[in-house]
Parts: sequence; C-alpha cells; structure tokens
Amino acid sequence: MSERILVCVAWPYANGSVHVGQVAGCYLPADIFARYHRLKGNEVLMVSGSDTHGTPITLKAEQEKRTPAEVALYYHGEFLETWRRLGISFDLFTHTETANHHQVTQDIFLTLLKKGYVYTDSVPQAFCPKCQRFLPDRYVEGTCPYCKKPGARGDQCEACGKPLNAPELIEPHCRICGTAPLFKSTEHYFLKLGAFNEQLLTWVKEQAHWRPNVLNFTVRYLEDGLKDRAITRDIEWGVPVPVKGYEHKRIYVWFDAVIGYLSASKEWAASTGNPEKWKDFWQNDCRAYYFIGKDNIPFHTIIWPAMLMGYGGLNLPYDVPANEFLTIEGRKVSTSRNWAVWLPDYLNSYAPDPLRYLLSINMPETSDTDFSWREYVRRNNDELVATYGNLVHRVLTFTHRNFSCKVPPSAATDTTSQQLNALTDVVFLEVDGLLNRCSFKQALKRAMDLAHEANRYLDEKAPWKTIKQDKQSAADSLCVTLRAISALKTMLYPFLPFSSQKLHEYLGFTGRVEDVGWQIQPPLAGMDLKQPAPLFTKLEDELIERETKKLGH
Repeated sequence: MSERILVCVAWPYANGSVHVGQVAGCYLPADIFARYHRLKGNEVLMVSGSDTHGTPITLKAEQEKRTPAEVALYYHGEFLETWRRLGISFDLFTHTETANHHQVTQDIFLTLLKKGYVYTDSVPQAFCPKCQRFLPDRYVEGTCPYCKKPGARGDQCEACGKPLNAPELIEPHCRICGTAPLFKSTEHYFLKLGAFNEQLLTWVKEQAHWRPNVLNFTVRYLEDGLKDRAITRDIEWGVPVPVKGYEHKRIYVWFDAVIGYLSASKEWAASTGNPEKWKDFWQNDCRAYYFIGKDNIPFHTIIWPAMLMGYGGLNLPYDVPANEFLTIEGRKVSTSRNWAVWLPDYLNSYAPDPLRYLLSINMPETSDTDFSWREYVRRNNDELVATYGNLVHRVLTFTHRNFSCKVPPSAATDTTSQQLNALTDVVFLEVDGLLNRCSFKQALKRAMDLAHEANRYLDEKAPWKTIKQDKQSAADSLCVTLRAISALKTMLYPFLPFSSQKLHEYLGFTGRVEDVGWQIQPPLAGMDLKQPAPLFTKLEDELIERETKKLGH
C-alpha cells in the first residue's frame, strides 16, 4: 500500500551561490529520500524555495547597487539551474516573495494573534549608529551568555546551539562595521512560545525514531524552558505585518521562512489544477520529513511545531533528520573568505554524480565530516571507476561482443551463482530499510559492498576464459552478474541518478528508472543490449592542486 511522503527542505538565502556544505547538509539527503520513495511507488511532494527576505539580501543589494528584488530574483534563477544540473528533484522550488506566500504567512500570523498566541511588547532592538539602521539579530555578534564562546549571533549561538536574543550577548557589535550597537526600545509582536513548552516536550519525547543528536538537543532545550520570541522587525523588505499602524514593520524572516513549507505546498497544489491537493500532505495521513542543517534544529523541532500547534489542524513533523556540518579541506566553510566549493563552478567543470557520491558516502549524518579534493579524486577513481564502473563496463562490453548484442539465455544453478543471487536479494532488502530510516551513508556502503562481491564472483568465474570451452557457463555467470548490476542500478539511483539512467538504457530498458520501481528487474534473455560506454571518467591528480589553490582566493 502506497504512502504519502512530504519532503521539506531548508530554504537558502537568495544572496549567493549554493556551496557543497549546503548540498551535503540538506539538499542531497532530501533528494535521495524523495527519489527512493518515488521508486517505492509512494506519493511524494518535495518542496522548498529561495528565502528572498532578510538583511543578507538587502546588504547584497546595497553592495551591488541593485534592489533586493533584483538580487533575490537573480540567485533564485541560479538555484533553479543548479538543482537541475545536480539532479535535485524538487516538485516545486519557489520563493518567499510570491503573493501566495505573503497570504499564507499573514493568515498564520493573524490566526495566532486571534487565538492569543501572538502579542505586542516593547523590546530593545539593536541600532547601529554608524550604519544608521536597525540590525536584525543575526547581524549582531558577541559572546554567548551560556557557553561563553565568541562569535555568537543575536539569534543563535552556533557553538552550543542555543537560540538567543541580541540584548543577551556579551560585548555585542555590528557584524557589518564592528561598532557597538545602541539598543532602542521599539514595539513588536511576539510569539508566545512558553505556552507550548509542556505540549512540545510531551510530543518530542514520543519521537524515538529521531536521530539522537536532534532528539537530545531538543529535549534539553525544552527542559530549560522556552522564552517568547519577537516575530516582527523594523525593516523595509519582507512580508508586511497585516495590522493597522504596523505598515512599516515586517514579519521576521525566520517566522515566514518556515511557513514556506506550507505555502509552497499550496502553490504546488494550485499549479496541478487541484488547489485542495495540499491537504493530502498537511491534514490527512502523511509522514512529513524536514531536511535541514544542525544550526536550524530548534526552528524545526520547537518553533515551527509550536506555530503548527497554535494554528491547529495541520500535521506536525514526523522526522527532522538534521545533518552536522561539512568542512572544506579541514576548515569551516567561510563564504566571505571564499573558502567554499561553489556548485555553479563545480558543475561547469565536472559531472554531478561523482560529487553526489562523495557527499553521500561522506555524509555528515552524526558528526562533522570533511570535503577534500584528494578524497574526491580517490573516491571517484578507486570506487566509482575501478569498482562499480569497471564491473558494469566489462560485463556489458563482453556480453555485447560475444552474444550478438543480446542478453543470453541462462539457468545458473551452481552454488557460487546462487550465493551471489541470494546476496543481491539480501543487500537490496537491507538498502531498502536503511534508506527508509534516512541512513544514507550506510545504504550506499552496503550497495558498494555488493559491487565488490560481484567483482569477486566475476573474477572467480572468469567468463573470458570459460567461453572458449563452455559458452553456456560463461553466459550463466554473465547473467548472474547482470542481475546484480541491475539491482545496483536501482539501489544507486537515489544517489547517482544520471549514471543509473544511462545504465538502465545500456541494459536494454526503455523509459525511466522510476518507471520500473523499487524491484530487481534483471534484463531478460533476448533483450537487446545498447552499446555501452564507461559510466565514469578517471580523474588526474593534477586536479587536486588546481582546485585546492582556488580556495580562499
């Protein structure tokens, strides 16, 4: 019986290109998961969009002497092209400056206000006397009052994960110019988070399937007690506050960004000609997964669920499989210092699947991991080319050449062949379970284990030798290996969609891999095999030094 799966993915700020840390953190795992569930025949909706509001966009606009809308539109277009080239298969990737998003955000705001979960209060807001502007919390930096680490932002400390308010920081300063801000009293709307503390804690403790890092962090924070948070700001770019007298204030970007999952679902439904279709994923039986980086955990396990509880009638998150961080060559990503690998640059030079492979096999699921160009080349050459690609190419070319470009008839009954067939079935079942539990790194490792075993079986059978004395024996071993290869094509499709589609066609199948579904479908005797070409290309070591030199420049 098919299921409904809602895949919600973090919204990137539309003020710069996507880098590999963001891809490893949420976009690639979300895509792997969505592709897997589509193969399973489940009804999947995968949504996200460009976060076009907030100070990062306005600052970029000032630097480039453009309007915030122009900057946001430019990067939104670049994001769409990046997702297409990398194979990130959104059902809808929209942005927060649509009329639909404004309407949905204002509806949630007004409903929470009507129910008493939103109220007004005066709050000190940081004002930079040098920049002559009110500063959003993330543009105030200082020392964290909890863990005492420097570099904490006014909305959150990345070191300990605690959400903050700017006035709490020790020795705060403006992130733009370094000046100590003044804190001026101004009236804003607040979300009454404290009203949901116990309800959230009870709900969170029931989520035993969450990753330990996500569950433990959320429980600790809730047990410390929630503080109400301001949800409006004195800025000019964003969703207007729909209350008379507040026309010059805007809804705080963190509040409207999480609402984007709902507004995107409604926009998608309208685009299908069935505007009520979003209810299947938000009000009916459906599992909702939120793919984010670890710095966004409290917004998706505490604040967004509180907003949903207050609004009423909408599904809470089923899982929040947040990833840790990806460092680059042993150092933290720094976009301002250009210590990053940018996706548009990468895709202009290299194929998407090798990067998808490295980021998957090295995914920061439970701890920070590192990206290095040396590891990229090694994984590509030793694993994709020499192990998986070589297995596919030598079996297909040998079969194509020696059996009139067709799959030969076979009925292999020897013990070794039966063992590989059984292992193929076992690994296929294991990978199924691992993908369903969002254990992507382990799922990929198990699939590659099968590729190793298939290579070992092929070396033992040596059809290039036996074909001279016993052509049927050679055909039998080739067909057993072809079955394993076809299983690998399906198991690896969520990770390597481009090469899996090529292999699908080399094996004589038509249409898309998704059309076959999550099953082992070996090519049948008599099927025409397409002339194969190598799935992957060996990379030279010179690439390592060339690409590493670009970092920081």
